[in-house]
Amino acid sequence: MKRLMFCAALLALAITAAPMAAQDGGNPPVSYALNGITHIYQGWNNCGPATLTMALTYFGVAADQDPAASWLKPNFEDKNVSPWQIVEYVNTQVPGTLQAIERQGGSVDLIKTLIANDFPVMVEAGYDPPNDPQGWMGHYLFVSGYDDGRGVFVTQDSFEGPNYTYDYAYFDEYWRHFNRVFIVIYDVRREAELMALLGEDADEEANVRRALEAARAEAVANQSDVWAWFNLGTNFAKLGMWSEAAQAYDYARNLGLPFRMAWYQFGWYEAYLNTGRYQDVIDLARATLNDGGGQFVEETYYYAAIAREALGEHDRAIENLNFVISFNPNFTAARELRDQLQGS
Repeated sequence: MKRLMFCAALLALAITAAPMAAQDGGNPPVSYALNGITHIYQGWNNCGPATLTMALTYFGVAADQDPAASWLKPNFEDKNVSPWQIVEYVNTQVPGTLQAIERQGGSVDLIKTLIANDFPVMVEAGYDPPNDPQGWMGHYLFVSGYDDGRGVFVTQDSFEGPNYTYDYAYFDEYWRHFNRVFIVIYDVRREAELMALLGEDADEEANVRRALEAARAEAVANQSDVWAWFNLGTNFAKLGMWSEAAQAYDYARNLGLPFRMAWYQFGWYEAYLNTGRYQDVIDLARATLNDGGGQFVEETYYYAAIAREALGEHDRAIENLNFVISFNPNFTAARELRDQLQGS
């Protein structure tokens, strides 16, 4: 009974926190494809850099994944590149007039509209191929076209190959494992046009509230939907609603998540930190470090460092941050926190 009351209260809160707004995506043609793209197969742990580079080839950037990889993941064992890192790379490291933005809670129709207007789109999605012993993991896709007649997106998949198709329903199901996050790469001279196509989603807070409403609707439809609950946590966290985020993440964890989830998404660390649950942060970090690959996820050490400092373990916190900086010198937040703690 308490569990049902908790569900109802949290879902009702999401209703008031996330008013719906209409998306004006226009009427894209029944099929469309971006031209002038070079496919790239990924190197070791290089899904993010390879996929980004494929999208950049649309704008004439050389088809070489190494420059992006050397900045995004200086350690080739790094298991994850986050969307914000991809955006930062484009906005600070790619010369010329290219920019990138990240938004949440996208839709099949919105992606089609963006592509039909010549805006390359990257998404991060779950990836769980049949008969693959590695099991569930995160994967980036560059969506380069679509075909309503076949009901498919055409992607440049760094693992599966060029012009690899996913039907709309399958694509959306795995995309929502990452809150339907998407990255648009564009020429800054077309920024006003892009924002007009995004409509309400041009505003970041309004965009997150829309994503929250989508997750809430899915959780209402099926209260055992682990992805809906995790996405509720992610969107609550992005809105700074830390208590609600922590509760939603707890519910998702009780339903059961893939062990690699903590390699890719970090809102639960932030929710637990901001609700004073420091030992829970340490426990989650320790479980991730012991899972066979989490030791190559620098965010694990970063959030553990914050929790250890809060628990009075000052030297251990600095030790963790030094590891983060040695692993990825471009992790600015870790460097700034380390310098702050060393000066305190």
